[in-house]
Amino acid sequence: MKWFVATLCLITALSAAALPAAAHVTLEQREAPVGASYKAVFVVPHGCGESPTVRLSVRIPEGVIGVKPMVKPGWQIETVRGPYEKSYSYFHGATFSEGVKEVIWSGGNLPNAFFDDFVLSVFIAADLPAGKTLYFPVVQGCEKGEHRWIDPPAAHGKETANEPAPGVLLVPKK
Repeated sequence: MKWFVATLCLITALSAAALPAAAHVTLEQREAPVGASYKAVFVVPHGCGESPTVRLSVRIPEGVIGVKPMVKPGWQIETVRGPYEKSYSYFHGATFSEGVKEVIWSGGNLPNAFFDDFVLSVFIAADLPAGKTLYFPVVQGCEKGEHRWIDPPAAHGKETANEPAPGVLLVPKK
């Protein structure tokens, strides 16, 4: 019986330690190779208090090109295009100097009691440095209120931000 109580306490402690991470919009895959395609899956685990999510805006970091959002039934998709700071090489010798800078899903309704994924297909430019973390600032709009997942973890002199931006660690292409 003692081992059961000890195991139950350990499971409870581990579960509680995992809860803060589950409270944020995160990327399902936390690593992406440079010079390759990447499926960015943004996991939205809750609304704003009890208010459902009705809008999600994702800002695309420099060096992420060829952005295509996945259609999401019940949601409208808007993309905001603009120039890049420099030109980037893509597949088959193509070069991009402008493209999608922001993707916005709106008009849907994700109740607080459920979670959902919002998906982008992107290309990570080959000249970005492996070892760097790219952050995708996200604004989660709800019927009442919003969460601004826009701060890098070390922002404002803190070890972790209150509402951290989802990040992906760039790794060398295999």
